[in-house]
Amino acid sequence: MSSNRRDFLKSVSAGAAGLAVGTAAVSMPASSYARVIGANDRLGVGIIGLGRRLKAYIPPMANKENNADLLYLCDVMKSQRVRAADMFSEQMKHDAKLENDLRKVIDDPKVDVILNAAPDHWHAPGAIMALKGGKHVFVEKPATHNMFENEMIVAAQKKYGKVVQMGTQQRSSDFSIGIIKELHDGIIGTPYKAITWYSNGRGEVPVQKSAPVPEGLDWGLFQGPAPRREYTEETWNYNWHWYGWDYGTAETGNNATHELDVARWALQVDYPTRVDVMANKRHFPDDGWEMYDTMDATFRFAGNKSIQWDGKSRNNIQTYGAGRGTIVYATEGSLFINRDGYRLYDRKGQLIKSSESTSQEAGTALGGGGDMSTAHVVNFFEAVRGKAELTAPIADGVVTMAMVHYSNIAYRIGKGFDVDDKTGRMFDREAMKLWGREYEPGWELKV
Repeated sequence: MSSNRRDFLKSVSAGAAGLAVGTAAVSMPASSYARVIGANDRLGVGIIGLGRRLKAYIPPMANKENNADLLYLCDVMKSQRVRAADMFSEQMKHDAKLENDLRKVIDDPKVDVILNAAPDHWHAPGAIMALKGGKHVFVEKPATHNMFENEMIVAAQKKYGKVVQMGTQQRSSDFSIGIIKELHDGIIGTPYKAITWYSNGRGEVPVQKSAPVPEGLDWGLFQGPAPRREYTEETWNYNWHWYGWDYGTAETGNNATHELDVARWALQVDYPTRVDVMANKRHFPDDGWEMYDTMDATFRFAGNKSIQWDGKSRNNIQTYGAGRGTIVYATEGSLFINRDGYRLYDRKGQLIKSSESTSQEAGTALGGGGDMSTAHVVNFFEAVRGKAELTAPIADGVVTMAMVHYSNIAYRIGKGFDVDDKTGRMFDREAMKLWGREYEPGWELKV
């Protein structure tokens, strides 16, 4: 663990001392805490959010060796619950209850772990509620919606002493773990720069307009901690990503999280000292997409290291030879790595070694699943049992999330800023105004 990471955890712990974690909307009594998990105990599982990541959970749940019992399938949309039950039934026998309200899932003492794949604005609030209820949590990326939630989720994890894994599944990829270790051991010298990218050909998005709430949707619970507003057409089904900042974290939160995490891992850096961003909406100027769809971000770190992000949501040119990935430059060579494998080169550009993945992990296509996702969930299960170390613990995950939030903040205020690389605080008053967000009264997070 780096000195930056230790300083960060100390600052979070000090700030949270003596205070309660949770939302005003729900209070979990000590009696609801889950049992202590034994090394070979069967885990009771509740899945919250049954959208496009659902396929990632079917293989680890269906494999009997993982000794997990599917108890709840929870989503605010009825059709999603029915669809999920059918999908699981094709692979395994289960008696999962179909539930609308995540609070009922958390209240059940039979549930040991929560897999949280709800929309972005529900990740940290849902995880904190689950921690208060004595559950271990697997929270999909982006684990938080803003910097304030970074502090909150780490403080809650420490206070309740549960296991929290962030869903950056490449951390559990065998070939990624192996080559990153070799990189750290100096196989191509000292890494100093990484370029990360994501290219996709997303199309036009409908302009928001008032519409009746779709049949079967609990619109109030979908909004949860977000400020209340009228329902607009197409919002609940994925387009919430692009409709303002109430729910989503734009493409940087949606996809850059993965590549920025690999770059941080490779360069062994924590918080940057400087963030600069150029971003704009470049395509379909009259459609409903309300954020940037193109971003170039640069993060500078101590030791003359840097990470660049090249995000093109709606221009699918394969600039670096793949739809997504990371290139790491070092003093004696370079490394190309993504979900499909890696290629290691010497300083003259000659291939030293390579590896191709057989995981079929989803790249830029919607949805999820593959061997990496399976391994990541299994790692979480084993960590809950005390039989493995987490590959993506939340205390490390929130440092990657900070880079996402810095990018979005720089775009929103129209300028870059310096950062305290010990605490993660931004040296810009305008930027600091976006440290947190507005919560619906009664749903505030308090640490």
